[in-house]
Amino acid sequence: MNIRALYVGFVFALLIGISQLSAAQEITVAAAADLQFAFQDVAARFEKDTGKKVKLIFGSSGNFFAQIQNGAPFDLFFSADSDNQKKLEAAGLAEPGTLYQYATGKIVLWVPARSKLDLSEGLRVLLDPKISKIAIANPEHAPYGRAAVAALKHESLYDRVAGKFVLGENISQTASFVVSGSADIGIVALSLALAPSMKDKGRYAEIPAEDYPAISQAAIVLKSSQQKQAARQFLAFVQSAEVLKLLRTYGFSTPSATKVQSNEGKR
Repeated sequence: MNIRALYVGFVFALLIGISQLSAAQEITVAAAADLQFAFQDVAARFEKDTGKKVKLIFGSSGNFFAQIQNGAPFDLFFSADSDNQKKLEAAGLAEPGTLYQYATGKIVLWVPARSKLDLSEGLRVLLDPKISKIAIANPEHAPYGRAAVAALKHESLYDRVAGKFVLGENISQTASFVVSGSADIGIVALSLALAPSMKDKGRYAEIPAEDYPAISQAAIVLKSSQQKQAARQFLAFVQSAEVLKLLRTYGFSTPSATKVQSNEGKR
């Protein structure tokens, strides 16, 4: 009887251990919406290399920032700017030494493939009387929206076109407004315009980088993470030459590859 009880207890404990180990192999990543397509590739490669699972949640950087301040259970935060990360670090909500600027984003004018608008005019095409709706990300919490506003003000166009704005909750929703026909044109992330599933849906023209402040994108491992080792491992993977090359195919500018030698970073 005692042997049977011990055996049942052993099996039960083993099952609990397996369950906990399985749970420990998944990390939750809050990522800016401009990473929607690029990070699906990154996560797939990481999972293949390590056997660890990555749960991706995409949204606006500003909303994620507020959620993290209120205790949202993310392991890593990849923002479309660096200010949010620096504020979280200063507030003691980031793991020390994990702040990393992984890319610089770019904005483009984007129209449906069927559109007759001449994008060679640059931002001045927005004055075309055939345009009734212009999609941009909400500048209150989306860095790409703030970049769009800055570019328009740089060209003295903001006041002339602001009445036509359709605001997306994030840059991915902004692009969807153009695809669906809810907007005639949009100012979106280059990374979305270059995504394999989006290339055939529209045409784009880059907005000169000097027309808006640099979209410096940064990441941190969160202090509250319950999977810090796996989170650091994922962050190290993003710094690898393989991933930086992948990010460049989506139009991002990236820093030089970093060889991470810490135990947390080894794959």
